[in-house]
Amino acid sequence: MGGSTPRTTEIANIPDVSHRTKVFFAKNISRKKPHRPFSTLMFIDTHTHIYTDEFNDDRSEVVKRAMDAGAQRLLLPAIDEASLPALLDTCNQWPNLCRPMIGLHPTELPEEDFESTLKRFENLLSAPNNPFIAIGEVGIDLYWDTARRDDQIRAFNIQIQWAAKYHLPLIIHSRNAHREIVDTLLPYREKLHGGIFHCFGGTAEEAQELLAFQGFLLGIGGIVTFKKSTLPSVLAQCVPLERIVLETDAPYLAPTPHRGKRNEPAYIPLIVAKLAEIYQVTPEIIEAQTTANAQQLFGSKL
Repeated sequence: MGGSTPRTTEIANIPDVSHRTKVFFAKNISRKKPHRPFSTLMFIDTHTHIYTDEFNDDRSEVVKRAMDAGAQRLLLPAIDEASLPALLDTCNQWPNLCRPMIGLHPTELPEEDFESTLKRFENLLSAPNNPFIAIGEVGIDLYWDTARRDDQIRAFNIQIQWAAKYHLPLIIHSRNAHREIVDTLLPYREKLHGGIFHCFGGTAEEAQELLAFQGFLLGIGGIVTFKKSTLPSVLAQCVPLERIVLETDAPYLAPTPHRGKRNEPAYIPLIVAKLAEIYQVTPEIIEAQTTANAQQLFGSKL
């Protein structure tokens, strides 16, 4: 990808796709390379939801602050079908900065017939020249409710298969579901093309088990800056710098001193500063290595 050639697709011929989504695919969404190349003073936010309603009043300002802070790419994971047009609109508005993913979040499964939603998603994913760089955010979340555990596992299975079929990274949400995540992934471990365990905050043992999946990285966000977080010691103990990427999960999980407020990509340098302290290197090294890690995972799709 890259260059100035218009990217088009036959999305108009796919049934059950919203008009706004069809318009996005039909428009020229060429990805021109930015004027300045990747450098050690730039970062990639690998997980941010700046397309959601929380940013409707000042999205342009949020994007400007992100770029001023050093953002070179903002990667936008999907949540559900209803918000997908807004996600794609945001990527269309900032085509040199934002990249879309596609996936159904485990807590957003429709009450009935979620597999029909997944079929419509795969129709988009299989369209020629589609813009999606990864499958996400998908996974299992048993924090609030375990009633739909089997449905979540089924949906996760289907989307893991997409990642293998379409040779895309898998962006995984896991909450109170470490064992279920690992057990569901294991049959596919030789077929997958890497991914990110989003918003990691687990134990050293869990980190080691997740990093046994070749090509997978841990997404590190604001949690690492929290006063009582055990994540700094886990990272120092058993997670190489080459196996992490930066993320905000904006608007959630803002780093200290903004904890409890709306998060945004411009806060990534606060996470970088904490990681520099943990790994005993300069912030520039953290930015350079995490950028290289993301580049290796997503390749030319960035």
